[in-house]
Amino acid sequence: MPAEFPDFRLGSVLATSFTATLTERRGDAVERIPTPHRLVDWLAVSGLAVDSCTTAQLELARELRESIHAAATASAIQATLPASAVQVINDRSAQGRAAAILTPDGKRRWQLSSASAVEDALGVIAADAISIISGERDGRLALCASPTCQAAFFDTSQSRTRRWCDMNTCGNRQKKARFNANQRKKSGTGA
Repeated sequence: MPAEFPDFRLGSVLATSFTATLTERRGDAVERIPTPHRLVDWLAVSGLAVDSCTTAQLELARELRESIHAAATASAIQATLPASAVQVINDRSAQGRAAAILTPDGKRRWQLSSASAVEDALGVIAADAISIISGERDGRLALCASPTCQAAFFDTSQSRTRRWCDMNTCGNRQKKARFNANQRKKSGTGA
């Protein structure tokens, strides 16, 4: 993979992994799907492989991503869902023609149509967002405690008290900052 592209942040929930293609939303934002080809890459590693993507399809994907983020954030803080975000999510869900299929090893996989595979993949992502925002799945939407991130994530931990969208990035960064601040306090070199 070319070094100029940041790594993907992949989680176990498709919709919130998709919103993590734009990170550090409250800091120096990092766009992880800057080109149509990177969207193809993300879809492939997410089990929604497509052959190609146009710039227009990338824009549809980004619009869906931002709509999911807005609706998931509203849901996490128990606010009214933005009507425009709900409309985009519903439109993408309705436009997709993917089918859930069962693999020989008993797993579910998505089969995309050949005519509009990107739109099908977006439909799958939108349907996943609907399932978590509507409360259909076991878990809760929460916002990352990192002040520069604030990403919506789906907490499926037993206690539903997870604080970070990703412990390996936001959680470790916050723990390190807290440790360094405590060290400065102990040495008398900082507040």
